[in-house]
Formats: sequence, structure tokens, C-alpha cells
Amino acid sequence: MSINLLNNPLHITKEVMYQAILDKDTSFEGSFFTAVKTTGIFCRPTCTARKPKIENVEFYRTTKEAILHGYRPCKVCHPLEQMNETPPYIKVLLDELTQNPSLRITDWDLVQRNIEPHTIRRWFLKNHGITFHAYQRLFRINTAFKKIQNGESITITAYDSGYESLSGFTDSFKSIFGVSPRQGKVQTVIDITRIETPLGTMFACAVEQGVCLLEFTDRKMLETEFKTLAKLLNATIIQGPNKHFDILKQQLDEYFAGHRKAFSVSLYSPGTDFQQAVWQELQTIPYGTTRSYKEQAISLKKPESVRAVANANGMNRISILIPCHRVVGSDGTLTGFGGGIWRKQWLLNLEKENTRTL
Repeated sequence: MSINLLNNPLHITKEVMYQAILDKDTSFEGSFFTAVKTTGIFCRPTCTARKPKIENVEFYRTTKEAILHGYRPCKVCHPLEQMNETPPYIKVLLDELTQNPSLRITDWDLVQRNIEPHTIRRWFLKNHGITFHAYQRLFRINTAFKKIQNGESITITAYDSGYESLSGFTDSFKSIFGVSPRQGKVQTVIDITRIETPLGTMFACAVEQGVCLLEFTDRKMLETEFKTLAKLLNATIIQGPNKHFDILKQQLDEYFAGHRKAFSVSLYSPGTDFQQAVWQELQTIPYGTTRSYKEQAISLKKPESVRAVANANGMNRISILIPCHRVVGSDGTLTGFGGGIWRKQWLLNLEKENTRTL
């Protein structure tokens, strides 16, 4: 199912949109597309190509509308693709690693698959902050970490994980966790993965208790959230599988398809008592409805704490599942969503359109 923003426009002026393309402002991604009259192409707001004069541009809400007006998609910013989406050939590699974490995919292996090693290196550096080979090492050591915590032999785990020597395994383990494998039994790991959605790619984090983070990869405060979460749990965030990820992906797919209005995947969101209360209250807002920050404060029996409630909403690290997008201004205006106002509008439209069918 798709949501047509033309049915519920964001009322962005041409001047604001033009300034957004000059600034390459990621917060406008998905809210409009820029069509250039002189070249006949259309771009996403963050396109790095040379900017046209304002009199030479038109703005459209959807790629379909731009195409119907005779414009072609830009070859620089690829507006028909989802922002930060994982390419299919990389998805295949990640699936293989998930099935066999001890697998070592070398540059030679990539070339045999007609994959340019430099291309995959750049993609991983851009989207994960590490190279593909570093990603493989982290995934491998994470799997070994869990085996050791489950009581398996350190020596057997080391060799089963593809390490040629116990010392090499120990050095890798120490470099990531700061302790030896034997001491690692008391350590904590936060698993992280990427999830593709119609609104762009998201990062999901999970621990044994449940999902502890779900955010869009372009969220400005994401790095701060990672650091805060790691500090709260005294843990290391590392690429790896988690029993909650498959359930999360399935339920998100159902939600975005309009078939799910409540999530049952386990959540774990550490915070102060007040934050916990606010996040719990957010989960009581019915699908397809909204509340104001004032109403949220009243429901918490803290009517004078509107600002504190709004601040706690902003500290929510589990987007969509803890639905802070359902809280709006007292006059109904959309404010305060880390994923961007356009995504907040999209989610509310999705829920409103599907309320009667669920």
C-alpha cells in the first residue's frame, strides 16, 4: 500500500523547498522531489548535483507525479530507490553470513561474483562506518561471544568461528570487548541490524530482553542514542543476529502493509522512572488516533509537566513500536519527530487510512 501525500499536503512553500535543496537537508527526504525544467530530470532533496535557479525548478510530492509530467530520474541521486536501501547483491552476502557466521568472503570471492571490492567497501563505510571485512569479523566474533556465554568451550568456539589460532581469537575478542574470552561471560552485547522499510532504512538494536532501539539511519541524534544506550547497559554495540530481529521485521512488514495495528515483539527500553511512565503511556494511544502533549501529561496525572513529557517523548529510542508519532501539538500541528515531520505525517496517514479495515 502507498500513501499519497497530495491527499494530506505538508504545506511547504516553494522557497522553503528550494532552500532545502541548497542545504541538502536530509529532513526533507521523501516529502518532495525537485524537477529541473532545463534538464528534464527530477531529484531527491539531498542530490549533490549542481543546483538550478529557482525559476527553473518545479516541485512534486511523488516520483510518479514527476514522471507523469515528463521528467526522468536523476542518475546522481537515484530518486526511485529507497534512501540508504541495501542493494540486493549485498543482501545476499548478509544472508550468507547469517547462515554461516564463520564464512570468510574475500576480495577474490567478490570478484568471482562480479562484485567490485571497492564498491562494497564504500557502501559499508557509508552505511555502517566500517569496511565489509570488518563487518564480517564483528559478526563472527559476536556469534562466538554468544556461544561462550552459553557455556561452550572457548577453544572449540574459536576454531569453529574460523580462527586459525586461539591467540588470534583472543586478540580479536579483547580488541572489541576489552576483556578476554574467559572474562566475556559477564559482558553484555547489544546486537544491531539494518531493516528496510517504505520510509527508508532503519537500525534496530536488541538484547536478550527485547528490542532496545529502532531508528531511521538518517536520524540526527542517532550516534548520541547509540552511546547513551551502550552506557546505560554497560554493553558493546556490535553487528550480529538476535532472536528478536526476525519477529520485528515480520511485524514491521505487516504494519507498513496496513495489516497490523499492535506489536507483540518484546521491548526493552531503559530510562528513568518518569521516562518509563511516558513511554508506557505512549503505547496506550490507539492506532489511528493522536493526542496532544497536554493530553499526554494529563493522562499521566502530571498536567503541569507538558514540557517534561515532550522531552521524554523525544528521548524515546524505539520509533513506531513506542508510537511517539501519535503525539501532536495542541492545535494539531505536527512537531517533534526524530525521523522527520514528513515521516510522522506518512505514519499517521497510514494508520488513519487503515483504521476502518482493521
